[in-house]
Amino acid sequence: MQKVTILCVGKLKERFYTDAAAEYAKRLSRLCKLEIVELSEERLGDDPSPAQIEAALFREAEVIRSKLPPSAAVIALCVEGQTMSSEALARFMANSASQGQSHLVFLIGGSFGLHPSVKALASVRLSMSPMTFPHHLARVMLLEQIYRGYQINAGSRYHK
Repeated sequence: MQKVTILCVGKLKERFYTDAAAEYAKRLSRLCKLEIVELSEERLGDDPSPAQIEAALFREAEVIRSKLPPSAAVIALCVEGQTMSSEALARFMANSASQGQSHLVFLIGGSFGLHPSVKALASVRLSMSPMTFPHHLARVMLLEQIYRGYQINAGSRYHK
């Protein structure tokens, strides 16, 4: 069974996000070994300078790097990443498993994204859309797409 870890900067607070994430985590528990790791987001004021943002992203990157398993395939969610259809994500997941990558780690940054040094560690940079979404919603969207990918690979009717 493939292991999927989602490293998230920031904690879900709103109930509608936690309920949706819990539902997909429950569904995924039959398909993979899912682990969601929430990391603390650096606190910044209302109008942080570019240097303050850079320093916060750097500190978050240090924590992210310390949590990365050495043999996992790392997928960073970032706006400049490649867009991928649900079918392409399903193929990526299946190909990773068939090539011996039994552990996928998806990275979701906080309000200001991910530090470039973390993005450089990723084998894939994935963009969910050219639109901007709250990082909390991105977690729910990612969980759904991972679930959909497993359903596509299983040939189920979930993906129409």
